[in-house]
Amino acid sequence: MFHYTKKVSLPLEEAIVQLEEALTGETFGVLWQLDIQKKLQEKGVGFDKKFIILEVCNPQEAKKVLEEENLAGYFLPCKIVAYEENGQTKIGMPKPTTLISMLENDKLKEVAQGIENRLIGCIDAVE
Repeated sequence: MFHYTKKVSLPLEEAIVQLEEALTGETFGVLWQLDIQKKLQEKGVGFDKKFIILEVCNPQEAKKVLEEENLAGYFLPCKIVAYEENGQTKIGMPKPTTLISMLENDKLKEVAQGIENRLIGCIDAVE
């Protein structure tokens, strides 16, 4: 499976707060947050689903990956998505190991596994 997704008991907004706290604890920062519902409505497109995309980055890990392979930049920053589906909040991400495996670089696979483990830990910290 290319992604990791978890159902959480919190409302979307509270789940994002907990997620951001967990990310900070793992030295990942949120570069920006895109509210898809709001952005589409600004453009005159009706969209009723709450859907937030967080672009997250750990500068040291990004540097390590980019020094090894420029094409890895195509996968940066990491994305974590929080959304509501059938009244349930879900948080998920594409797995860094799946993305980086396209580059066929064993050194990067190890780095990606560490990043993935840490990001899954952050998602799992949300109740």
